Amino acid sequence: MSIGADYSSEAGRATDATSLPAQLTVLGLETSCDETAASVVRLATDGSATVLSSVVHSQTEDHAAFGGVVPEIAARSHVEMIDGVVRRAMAEAGLGYEALDGVAATAGPGLVGGVMVGLGFGKAVALARDLPLIAVNHLEGHAVSARLGQPVDYPFLLLLVSGGHCQLLEVRGIGDMTRLGTTIDDAAGEAFDKIAKALGLGYPGGPALEKLAASGDGSRFDLPRALLGRKDCDFSFSGLKTAASRLAQTCETQQDKADLAAAVQTAIARQLSERADRAMKDYATHDSAIALKQPHPAGEASGPPLFVVAGGVAANKTIRATLEATAAKNGFAFLAPPMAYCTDNAAMIALAGAERLRLGLVSDIDTAARPRWPLDEHSALTAPTHAPGRKGAKA
Repeated sequence: MSIGADYSSEAGRATDATSLPAQLTVLGLETSCDETAASVVRLATDGSATVLSSVVHSQTEDHAAFGGVVPEIAARSHVEMIDGVVRRAMAEAGLGYEALDGVAATAGPGLVGGVMVGLGFGKAVALARDLPLIAVNHLEGHAVSARLGQPVDYPFLLLLVSGGHCQLLEVRGIGDMTRLGTTIDDAAGEAFDKIAKALGLGYPGGPALEKLAASGDGSRFDLPRALLGRKDCDFSFSGLKTAASRLAQTCETQQDKADLAAAVQTAIARQLSERADRAMKDYATHDSAIALKQPHPAGEASGPPLFVVAGGVAANKTIRATLEATAAKNGFAFLAPPMAYCTDNAAMIALAGAERLRLGLVSDIDTAARPRWPLDEHSALTAPTHAPGRKGAKA
């Protein structure tokens, strides 16, 4: 079952797309965690996207002393910074508000105090300039982010892997995605950050752990492997996180830490690769394998199905290389967004907003911020990964 109808009912309403210009220019706003970001993206008639500006204000220094993101500090910083960030994005794009066709803002999932800031600012711009408002699911932004680097046709198989989310999805189009697997506890990015903290590497932990792992021997430590008896595409990183954090307390030298960091990186890459391999093999015997073939001009043979990796963890070079090898083994083409669009940014939100606007999907001005918002609402309702009453992972 497609979730397009469900997502549309939450994120907006259908409007007359025939009255829109052929080329759409959209301002995007992203404030779901600890980056205040604004971007202007232009969507051409052929579906290609041009990023006219992309401004990201990072709050890393604000949170470093606490070893992680403090929601109240993040929300306050968004309030202080968003006006200037948007002003800079518009200036770098060389446009005034009259050149915009719509404004898109992350409406969830994320830290709800921060989400409210960006969504509120987007509503103000939409009201003041009489522009359509498009509420965007942050995860859908990641899903389309590969299209910022080069033209990419739907459908494709997606591994979305970040600090708060870890999912395998079949992406047939905007608002039309099916969950194939998800984390049942922690996300891969969270495991990276928490283990890095246990190793005393500071915040943000993921890049620091990757740097340390480069000089380590990943075979020295034996770390647990999760869900070995299951044949689905779900993930679990809590056991790995706990075991590695305990081992970190026994590390006496810098080389000990480097070896553990390399072992953690290898373990995470292995689990991501195993689940992705399973999903690709399922496609080989599934009717959607035909649908996943990339369309080519008439007279040319169809290309291989496409495997896209998006989200902050996609910036990890070891994980990227491991997943690229897995895709090649299964006959899939591999694609990851440019590094600048792997982590949270507003260009992906602007593009998702422009694609929704092109389909005539806009949002009501009273759209609420959502701390949790699954891309595949149908699967979340009919096959939840957590028992009722438990919050679990944000996805």
